[in-house]
Amino acid sequence: MSNPKCRVLCVDDHRDTSDMLQMLLSEEDYQVHTAATVEEACRMAVNTQYDLYVLDKRLPDGTGMELCETLLKITPAVPCIFYTGDAYEMHRREAFNAGAAAFVAKPDIDGLINAVHQLLSEKECAAAT
Repeated sequence: MSNPKCRVLCVDDHRDTSDMLQMLLSEEDYQVHTAATVEEACRMAVNTQYDLYVLDKRLPDGTGMELCETLLKITPAVPCIFYTGDAYEMHRREAFNAGAAAFVAKPDIDGLINAVHQLLSEKECAAAT
């Protein structure tokens, strides 16, 4: 029996970004779900156990900062990574102040995959429970 896959929820309102992340992270043997809004992400976080959230900063119905704070209330042990085009130092600080475990500026996909590996390497995946 193979190791259970870690579940990742990618939240980005740009479908091409979500599809790309789903494809790349699935190739890394993660189970990836996508959401396009704060509302959809919160609903999914309540109904499915995730190991990691990958968030964009700008969403149609709120901000990634608000979403990160909400997700940490719903699932306090699940880390958030920001993967966003807002790449100034003030954006990085805002993300960490909201509770982010990592911040990667788009389009650094290698940096994102490394951050995902780093955060999930020591974690027992949700699929194992």
